[in-house]
Amino acid sequence: MLPDELQADLRKKIAEAEHPREMAVDVMVALQNYYGYLSDEALEEGAVLLGMTPLEMEELATFYDFIYRRPVGRYVLHVCDGIVCWVNGYGGIRDYLCEKLGIRVGETTPDGMFTLLPTACLGYCDLSPAMLVNRRPYGPLTPEKVDSILEDLRKQPPPRAARIK
Repeated sequence: MLPDELQADLRKKIAEAEHPREMAVDVMVALQNYYGYLSDEALEEGAVLLGMTPLEMEELATFYDFIYRRPVGRYVLHVCDGIVCWVNGYGGIRDYLCEKLGIRVGETTPDGMFTLLPTACLGYCDLSPAMLVNRRPYGPLTPEKVDSILEDLRKQPPPRAARIK
């Protein structure tokens, strides 16, 4: 159940939109930020707020790489596997991350800290090979840079949930 403040904030933003459904992705992101991922219950809450069916919300949620329908780690590592990153060493970086974290692509570390996901193209060709960590770009990646990034992330306090803007 959403806290009253977040629910009121979402209702206000939806009411301000010319067409409430145009807020669907923003609502999903806000729910995901609150719950940590877009659970079935959160998806249903969003559907009610927007006057949509859960199936309509599900269709949108599964279209976007950045909407998570199952739990993810505190830090989601989206490694770009687009052509430019692929040519510039995506495979080696992906394999290094798998080895370093002890997981395969699509998995989360046992401590719940990191989830490793591929992404078709991040649009950071100038940083290739690149990755986003909780939407912050990093690159060009090398094993040494990956080590530094992971070490820095482990030292940070947990990220705070963001409100819909």
